Amino acid sequence: MNRLHRACLLFCVLLIAAPLSAGDCERWGVYEVELDGPTEGNPFVGVTFAATFSQGDESIRVPGFYDGDGVYRVRFSPPTTGEWSYETHSNAEGLGGKKGDFSVDEPGRGNHGPVEVAHTYHFAYADGAPYKPIGTTCYAWTSQPEELEEQTLDTLADAPFNKVRMCVFPKWYSWNEVDPPRYAFEGTPPDEWDFSRYNPGFFRHLEKRIQQLGELGIQADLILLHPYDNGRWGFDNMPPEACDAYLRYVVARLSAYRNVWWSLANEWDFDKNKTRDDWVRMIGVVTDADPYGRLTGIHNGYELYDHNDPRLTHASIQNGSAAEDAGRAALYRDVYPKPIVLDEVKYEGDIPLRWGNLSAEEMVHRFWEGTIAGCYVTHGECYLADDDVLWWAKGGVLKGDSPARIAFLKEVLDASPREGLNLIDKWQHTNVCGKPAEYYLVYLGAGEPTEWEFSLPRHELEDGMRFKVEVLDTWNMTTTPVDGEFVAKQDSQYVFKDESGRVVDLPGKPWVALRITRVKE
Repeated sequence: MNRLHRACLLFCVLLIAAPLSAGDCERWGVYEVELDGPTEGNPFVGVTFAATFSQGDESIRVPGFYDGDGVYRVRFSPPTTGEWSYETHSNAEGLGGKKGDFSVDEPGRGNHGPVEVAHTYHFAYADGAPYKPIGTTCYAWTSQPEELEEQTLDTLADAPFNKVRMCVFPKWYSWNEVDPPRYAFEGTPPDEWDFSRYNPGFFRHLEKRIQQLGELGIQADLILLHPYDNGRWGFDNMPPEACDAYLRYVVARLSAYRNVWWSLANEWDFDKNKTRDDWVRMIGVVTDADPYGRLTGIHNGYELYDHNDPRLTHASIQNGSAAEDAGRAALYRDVYPKPIVLDEVKYEGDIPLRWGNLSAEEMVHRFWEGTIAGCYVTHGECYLADDDVLWWAKGGVLKGDSPARIAFLKEVLDASPREGLNLIDKWQHTNVCGKPAEYYLVYLGAGEPTEWEFSLPRHELEDGMRFKVEVLDTWNMTTTPVDGEFVAKQDSQYVFKDESGRVVDLPGKPWVALRITRVKE
């Protein structure tokens, strides 16, 4: 999809989503209050600004922010329809005590609200629609030249991904040693910054890109801090008070956008300028400042964070070996009873580093193993290029063969039970997930069997239940129905098989899965 087609598509979406009544905002949209205020001194530090939004007995206090040039804003994402009112609060004369009323309409088409945790290990939109993350990694894509960023959006518009892991700050790293077009703070590049004065233009650009992702139906998994500065700018070594103030500013500006997730850090343990206690404090800074309780995680390098912290909504995990086998990945669900997102399982590519040279087949295999485990996997791609534009960091275009196969998996997931997939028998049958007695996915991985004996874990099965079977070639992206029906009959204490001993003929190739669905009267 080229840029013109994307623009036309988004324009049409906006037209379709336009409210039918004369409301000021739609549910889960963004209502903004803008006021003029003082410019003396340092308004980022010296002026406090917030507003309380009320409907009936419900009140939500929302932090505001200074947007430069004497402009103060507060953004509110209303959780319900109807009439709302607000009153501002400030220590500055002329900013506090401002009141207003506005109406909120039903959400427009495509607006399902923010993503939330559902059914313990899974996600759903606020309106109950299922959300099954199929993520990708594009760390520094918003720190690139305009043309490259637009190309990235064009690529995402045609890709299967509905979540992007992305950084606020730029990276100084292999294939990334370039200064960005803009910076988050006022000062002189590369490393003379006033951490108490933000650059509103930087943040306007970032929020523009976040909104554009939202228009594409993509969640922005926003990495707030990272260790990839390597002494270039000093953003990984800000004093604690500067870190906390920066986090509050980001939350005030961005939390109203319903497609924002917070990731406190990428590879938190690689940032040697911060202690574990610092991360504990900063998680609190973000969650205390966020009036909406957006999804919040923290990503590891070698050392896992304690994802049982109740302020963390999901476990964001780097572990390539866990995604090699569903039984390994599923163990995380026992340790952390919340959604498990395997955000880094290594990347498809050809760089001379072990984390960035998976084959496309292996990348797809890891997606399937993670899915069978009842977890969610994130993609990444690192193919060498003369211009050093690698998707994993800068975006641009996808070059690998895995995205098309991941799109096939996404189609399978979209047709699977709304509440999510879980291992049926994690003690024995770690290649079978689904919903007992209703729906199963059986993944056969790298093996090349020529047949599969119909055999399912006993859970909730009864004699006489009938099923249809489809053979899924996960690499060639084909679905082949198997003739006839299979009738379950208990064969042992733990397993049901087909009552007549039928088997499923297979093509003798790797990367085959079976989809088994109940046939009801």
